[in-house]
Amino acid sequence: MPSSLGSQTQASAADLEPVRFVHTVSAAHRLLPSASRWNSIEIDYNLLPQSSIANDSIPSPYSKSYEFNLVITDKNYLKRCLYISASTIFLVLALILLVALLPNALQKHHRHPSNNLTRALNQALTFFDAQISGVYPNNSPVKFRASSGLHDGNLSSKPVNLWGGFYDSGNNIKFSFPTAYTVTLLSWTVIEYHEKYADIGELDHVKEIIKWGSDYLLKLFVPPNTTSEFILYSQVGSGNIDAKVPNDINCWQRPEDMHYDRPVSICDSTASDLAGEIIAALSAASLVFKEDNVYSGELVTAAEKLYESAITKLDPARQGAYTKVDACGGESRNFYNSSGFQDELVWGGTWLFFATGDNSYLDYATKEFKYAVANETSADKGIFYWNNKLTANAVLLTRLRYFCDLGFPYESSFDASSDITDTLMCSYISSQKTTPGGLLFQRPTYGARAPLEYAATASFLSKLYSDYLDVLRSSGGSCINTGFSINMFSVDMLRNFSITQVNYILGDNPMKMSYMVGFGDKFPTQVHHRSASIPWDGHQYSCEEGEKWKNSKDPNPNVLLGAMVAGPNDLDKFVDERDKQEFTEPSIASNAGLVAALIALHDPPRHRSSKANGTLLGIDQTGIFGKIRH
Repeated sequence: MPSSLGSQTQASAADLEPVRFVHTVSAAHRLLPSASRWNSIEIDYNLLPQSSIANDSIPSPYSKSYEFNLVITDKNYLKRCLYISASTIFLVLALILLVALLPNALQKHHRHPSNNLTRALNQALTFFDAQISGVYPNNSPVKFRASSGLHDGNLSSKPVNLWGGFYDSGNNIKFSFPTAYTVTLLSWTVIEYHEKYADIGELDHVKEIIKWGSDYLLKLFVPPNTTSEFILYSQVGSGNIDAKVPNDINCWQRPEDMHYDRPVSICDSTASDLAGEIIAALSAASLVFKEDNVYSGELVTAAEKLYESAITKLDPARQGAYTKVDACGGESRNFYNSSGFQDELVWGGTWLFFATGDNSYLDYATKEFKYAVANETSADKGIFYWNNKLTANAVLLTRLRYFCDLGFPYESSFDASSDITDTLMCSYISSQKTTPGGLLFQRPTYGARAPLEYAATASFLSKLYSDYLDVLRSSGGSCINTGFSINMFSVDMLRNFSITQVNYILGDNPMKMSYMVGFGDKFPTQVHHRSASIPWDGHQYSCEEGEKWKNSKDPNPNVLLGAMVAGPNDLDKFVDERDKQEFTEPSIASNAGLVAALIALHDPPRHRSSKANGTLLGIDQTGIFGKIRH
């Protein structure tokens, strides 16, 4: 009687003893034994219509085989078994595909935040058009501005042409320090992401903004010669709130209507921080305009001369912060009080190395880096803004280590910069300093002036570093021994953090308000800004008449498109009132950070890629190293 598994026929007992189950056939066509019945038996399920050809007429695939007759006692059970098996296999395959594709889908989702980054970026750049001083461009998209400040420099002890540059914020002062920082940061974004700028039609726009700034910076430095000593101009305009005469602070007036005196502040070679930032700006801008050999060369030459005067030939004991000297930065200290100078000297040396390929600049930068780290104030630790460049410098040196490692004698400096960079990323992800609504809130015990500025640059650095790691095909980094509660960070964590900060700025916050003017349905309407708050109606308003507009509770008559205001407090509360400048005043330094974050988060071009530079992320992996010989 046949069994349910099948009965054996036509085989002798002697045949069964040496080989119980057939497994396969050797290369010599010899029958090989198997320990598994399920690898050897031939099963006929009798589920399909029977062929008219006898089984015996079909050649066996084996040199020798045993035949079994399998009898299925209940076909329903067998079908159910087959269906369950097939369904299980399908579910397993679906789960595998889901695990493989979900991260990419999430990444694609995060690369397409709900906010329109292209529109936001265009608007953020437009703010700089509204801040232009000098002969106003006819093609500017901002229609409530015109030429202004054409006599800047005339009141210097030696009259000089200082028209141009940018008004710093809601006032009409031109500060050299934040202007240089703005040019450096915007240039860095173009060096890294010029493909993205070009893809969305903003490359020419951002380069025009950078050149407007770099042209002005070229005017600020007068090298020493036989007839003149070293001169560095730090400020045009007066910020003395107690002055008895009209100036750029106590007079609420459009820059086109200014008729008061605008004094010039002059520094010597001891203004090390200002010199270092201008060196960085001219050097970075030279890489942006590298295709224009004449202009790029002019920028590099000026940067090298300034480096020579302020660093090479100057006794280190005389180096210092520009705001420590009244004639140089006495008024600036109320607005941009520099806490140190070593970070700017390292910053300038690093960028000048990239601009020239001269290793002596890198030698200086890496040597001084550890001293700058040691002297970093606790209030500025882990923050990248106009007053502190160390975190950004660490990212730059880490970039150099990853993609153009020069080896000896820079190993220890590169290792230190990598450790600082990883610690910085851990600090972002750990979210120890955030508002209830999720905004990174740095410097909380120091008043946190312009908290959105710090959040924007943190967003930029985290996304930029995640791109570096992506190019390296690295999944993340370690947070062990950093003092933070997390053990590691991943590329996705960095990108998520970067996106949350920008989304907060653009409206995903407890106030349900975009902090960039003109973006979204709700945004600040009483921005602390002279040009925006006074009607553009052909009438010249005096200082007294301007007070009416300053104190008005009505929305600004001119929309200051793209201006990112200072932002909310540590509880996510925001007061949209013109006289509350701690909430409503924008600045060029803050907007530079916003532009950096927006372009970093923007999708890479779809129609082409940087294959020559080894990345599909829209980042130029090797362009920054064009001058380096290795």
